Amino acid sequence: MNGMSLLNNSSFDQILTSKADARRWYVAFSGGLDSTVLLHLVNNWCQSHPGAPELHAWHVNHGMQELADQWQSHCASVCAAWGIPLRTDCAAVEESGKGSEAAAREARYAVFQEGLVEGDVLLMAHHLDDQVETFFLRLMRGAGLQGLSAIPAQRLLGACELGRPLLDVSRDSLQAYALDRGLKYVDDPSNRDVSLDRNFLRQQVLPLLGERWSGYRQTVSRSSAHIASALSTLEHNLPHPVTVYSTLGDPGIPMQVLASGARDVAAIRLRSWLRSRGLTMPNRAVVDEFLRQLAEGAEESSPRLHCGNYGLQRYGDAVYQLPAPWKEPPLDRLTLSPGSSHAVDGVGMLSLIPASSDGIVMAEDETLDVVWRRGGERCRPQGRAHSQSLKKLYQAKAVPTWWRERIPLLFMDGEMLAVGDLWFCESTRLARPGEHGATLWQLQWKRNTFTPVD
Repeated sequence: MNGMSLLNNSSFDQILTSKADARRWYVAFSGGLDSTVLLHLVNNWCQSHPGAPELHAWHVNHGMQELADQWQSHCASVCAAWGIPLRTDCAAVEESGKGSEAAAREARYAVFQEGLVEGDVLLMAHHLDDQVETFFLRLMRGAGLQGLSAIPAQRLLGACELGRPLLDVSRDSLQAYALDRGLKYVDDPSNRDVSLDRNFLRQQVLPLLGERWSGYRQTVSRSSAHIASALSTLEHNLPHPVTVYSTLGDPGIPMQVLASGARDVAAIRLRSWLRSRGLTMPNRAVVDEFLRQLAEGAEESSPRLHCGNYGLQRYGDAVYQLPAPWKEPPLDRLTLSPGSSHAVDGVGMLSLIPASSDGIVMAEDETLDVVWRRGGERCRPQGRAHSQSLKKLYQAKAVPTWWRERIPLLFMDGEMLAVGDLWFCESTRLARPGEHGATLWQLQWKRNTFTPVD
């Protein structure tokens, strides 16, 4: 089956029908050829299928090109003409050392994952040529089985699904479809820059392959599928790593899964766990070094693996996914009043809510000061006879090191009342229900334990 036929027969229908129980469909819409064709196809399908999921286009403006705002306006015009709601977001692109294309991709996926709600499906316009280019790019970087299995037709993105219904369709077929239907799309001038590896492949290397082997796209894609099948079989025969959680809720993989047995097997198990969480596998050499440190390090060692927009670190008997980055405590004075909430980057959402049992006595016009550890603080946890330093309390409760400086400390009039949502401190404000005839309050802390990632 060639790519053009897929656009005109039941295969595309079958792909979309399999995702028709979604809450909502989003099409990632850059305004370029690929996403324009996909949006047109999906919109036509929805119009001919009553009860299809609600369709939205989603444009992410990276701000990396002079024409970025014009492209966004073009997307708005197309969606208005086709009657499709358009969602737009700006992405903060931070160079991660992997190149501007990779940085933009990480930022884009972070926006998608943060904005998707459970039950949503995100449809992306990757096609057959993207599959082939990705295969060769990863081959040149020495990728393993996971990398050479190239782009999956579907995968998890957080709690939602990402689908790619055009992976069997060639770029030429998409261009023919757009020409036949008079579709207008934007052309990114950076696509002609052969200093970029993907463009060099696309414009200089692959055309030569095509002159010699006209069907190379299908054969490379078939080889990728064979590799993916072999990897799936291998992973199926290995126990899937169970997810464990730290005291503060960080998801992790047990150390015994990674530090025992062959290094290659440990890498496969780590990859399987990362993929189950919608995370990408970092460079193999970096992973090998991380696994070596885990296997050879002392019990108290804490190797850290930086993976672009997420990180992993050992603590105790597991390797955990790190929370969102923490730079430093807020410089401004932070206060909480009864019923109020405050979001703190790298910490999470802090709220004062009515206590379900014991709590802090507060009048409606009173506030708590929220501060962060500076050293020397002590707390006598509720019901205990003696106070202890926060350092010893954290160690005894196995609080991961990366949280210890982030835990909010609640004070009033210079008296420490609570250490996050971990302990109430014995104080003049701590009471049981009914003791003072007043509403008691406690901290609700929704931690930033999950970082948006690709």
